Amino acid sequence: MPRSNQPSRNNRREKPDGRKNRPHPLSPSRGRTRGKRRPIGEARRSAGSLFARPAVGKKKPAARTEEEPRPEGHRVQKILAAAGYGSRRECEELISTGRVEIDGKIVTELGVRANPAVQRIRVDGETLPKTRPVYLAVNKPKGFLCTHRDQQGRRRVIDLVPDQFGRVFPVGRLDQYSEGLILLTNDGAFAEQLTHPRFEVPKKYQVQVAGEVEPDLPRRLQKGIHIAEGVVQADEVKIKSRHALSSVLEIVLREGKNREIRRMLARIGHKVLTLRRIAIGPVKLGDLAPGEYRLLTKREVASLYSAGNTP
Repeated sequence: MPRSNQPSRNNRREKPDGRKNRPHPLSPSRGRTRGKRRPIGEARRSAGSLFARPAVGKKKPAARTEEEPRPEGHRVQKILAAAGYGSRRECEELISTGRVEIDGKIVTELGVRANPAVQRIRVDGETLPKTRPVYLAVNKPKGFLCTHRDQQGRRRVIDLVPDQFGRVFPVGRLDQYSEGLILLTNDGAFAEQLTHPRFEVPKKYQVQVAGEVEPDLPRRLQKGIHIAEGVVQADEVKIKSRHALSSVLEIVLREGKNREIRRMLARIGHKVLTLRRIAIGPVKLGDLAPGEYRLLTKREVASLYSAGNTP
């Protein structure tokens, strides 16, 4: 077989300037020192590649042996709510306004944690009391306010229970001219469970309105009524009785905007004469007289926790 006229790789022709042809840097024939081939990830990392990845079989860096400090205890607003200083939102206001101190130092940040077992917590100079949970059902009469403080000195629903229960606060609200079942407690988590919209605990009301109501009134209230905050609707509506000058309704709500029932009925032309809450979840007002109270049973407290849509 005739030999090719092409020069061999070992006998390359010289260029006119005397230099020899050199292979391309990426050519397989490129001369290099043979040795143990490095993994792709290691080679990329040494070259500064953004696509570097751990080499196969390479050990991960050892974990830090030093443990990072973790905050102990609970958030201060949760501690204050459990001690009966109001809802968590009200307790957050106490903190942000500088009325709370821990071990003699005033705190204003909401993320601060504390351990009441080993730290001294004070509110307005008063040491945080250690109390056991209290759950009360009260039949609120007309004219009483569901507030913890009133600068005008008006009658409050918390004034209906003796001081032996310590500091308690109302769960939710009934306006001054409404009456019926209201719960008092010193447990902030319990209050949030019953009042936060996401839990949707049903509340039943007996409402007397002026005039005779239309047969389609329940459908209209359940479909939705426009008020300033948007569309609100009742969960259930029943016409209990009709009279010449008034009608009695039974309404169930799963949300609680300010004076919601009165505003809904006013939008469709009915003035509320009396409004009484007769049940919160499974707890009923029963034969509790206006101004009287009673302790909730353990079963009632447990049933209230499971009454709403608990996440």
